[in-house]
Amino acid sequence: MGGGTALVLGGGGLTGVGWECGILYGLARAGVDLSTADLVVGTSAGSVVGAQLTSGLLTAQELYERQLGDPAGEAKAKLGAGLIARYAVAMARSRTATAYRQRVGAMALAADTAAEADRREILAARLVSHEWPERRLVVTAVDALSGELKAFDRGSGSALLDAVSASCAVPGVWPPVTVGGRRFIDGGIRSATNADLAAGYERVVILAPVSLGSGLVPSPSAQAARLREAGAQVQLIAPSPAARKAFGRNVLDPARRDPAARAGLAQAAEHARETAALWSGRAG
Repeated sequence: MGGGTALVLGGGGLTGVGWECGILYGLARAGVDLSTADLVVGTSAGSVVGAQLTSGLLTAQELYERQLGDPAGEAKAKLGAGLIARYAVAMARSRTATAYRQRVGAMALAADTAAEADRREILAARLVSHEWPERRLVVTAVDALSGELKAFDRGSGSALLDAVSASCAVPGVWPPVTVGGRRFIDGGIRSATNADLAAGYERVVILAPVSLGSGLVPSPSAQAARLREAGAQVQLIAPSPAARKAFGRNVLDPARRDPAARAGLAQAAEHARETAALWSGRAG
């Protein structure tokens, strides 16, 4: 093992953003500051949280409080049953994970969505800084044509805002994002957490608003198991039943972010002792 700590922040829409911020604040109140991670991996919603957490401009409490209140001015979107069915068809017709991601990428490129510039403007307003942090942050996206994972970081030569926009480009809902002449879609198409990017770190905490996998998309629990097999101490935190209820039926509804954040804050107490032991290296 290479040593060090890693925080993995998974995807899960606006409710995922809220829930992760609630968990982070709740753990911080209990004396566990996950912002000290040597590596932060952010996928989709997790890229938004990770970029703000590592900016050094917000405390965990301030990050949490940004999720509360009236989401006036934020556009409501929806991952409808029809779109989810199209993902399922793409998976059924694909023999490999890469082929699945290519099919979803083609669907995203053909979709009638908002303009890329308009979507970028929304994400620009969410981030408190557009500069890559000093702490190592990795933001995941998928190349819409090749289906390959792209792990953006400060050394990739891409702007942080572009990387986060790409990571949040839900296929069929938001437009693919152009970075360096390539088009990218949501990193969650490869994995809800992409926790395998934390390989080599001794202690890993995974926050997974979406805890399931399906066929060619590995689940967070499967990725956590592989990290443990490699010798890492890993804690996987997924939404409690109360948190899932708070999410509602549409994870892209801005009005559900507040209750999701409050549910995350309430849930954090369940995990504080275990997380403290792992993060400090005292876990057996």
